[in-house]
Amino acid sequence: MAKVVVVEDEKAISDIIKYNLEKEGYEVHAAYDGVAGLELIDNLDPDIILLDIMMPKMDGLQVCKRVRKTKNMPIIMLTAKAEEIDKVVGLELGADDYITKPFGMRELIARVKASLRRSVGEATADVVVNENTLVEGGLHINLEKYEVQKQGKVIELTLREFELLKFLATQKGKVFSRETLLEKVWGFEYYGDVRTVDVTVRRLREKIEDEPAKASYVLTKRGVGYYFRG
Repeated sequence: MAKVVVVEDEKAISDIIKYNLEKEGYEVHAAYDGVAGLELIDNLDPDIILLDIMMPKMDGLQVCKRVRKTKNMPIIMLTAKAEEIDKVVGLELGADDYITKPFGMRELIARVKASLRRSVGEATADVVVNENTLVEGGLHINLEKYEVQKQGKVIELTLREFELLKFLATQKGKVFSRETLLEKVWGFEYYGDVRTVDVTVRRLREKIEDEPAKASYVLTKRGVGYYFRG
C-alpha cells in the first residue's frame, strides 16, 4: 500500500483528497501547514507527496526545496491559477508535477498513479535492453536500481528525471516531441503543459552534463523536441 502525505492548509480540500485516495487503496496522512508537513514527511518517508504552495509557517516551495535535499519520492504541487510563476519555480526546485485548483478527483488520482509508476515499460516495450546498465561515455544508467553514476559518482535524480533519462537513453537517436514525452514518461493520463518537459530536461542537464549549456547527452532538435545522443 503506497503512503501519501497531503500538505494542504484548507482542511476541506485535504479531507476530500484523503477520502478519495483512501478509496483507491492508498494510506493517506495529512498536515495543514508547511512545518507540520515537513515533520510528517521526515517521519513517514512516504511514497508520494501532494504539496500546496500557499501555506502558513512554511510555503510549499520551501518544503519542496528542503525535501529534495535528502529524498527523491514524487512531489505533486497543488497550485492556484494565479500562481503561474510558482508552478515553474516548483518544478525548478524538484517537483515532478503540478495540478491547478480547482481540479477533479479523477484527474488527481490519475496524476498520483502516473507519478507512482516505477517504470516506463509501456513506453519502451519495443526496445530490447540486454543488460541492466546502459553506458554512454562516463554515464552509467542502472535500469533496475534506478541509479545513475557519472565517472563513478552517484548522481541524485528525482523519479521523473530518471524516467525521462531512461526513456530517451533506451531509444538513442530518436527524437521525441514534448507532447509525446508528456504522454510516454508522465503517463497517458497526464494533463500538464509542455513547459514541464522543458524544466525537467533543464534540471536533468544540470545534474548529468559537464556544461549544461552545451549538452552532450540529452540534446535538442530545434523545433521538434529532445533525444539522447546516438
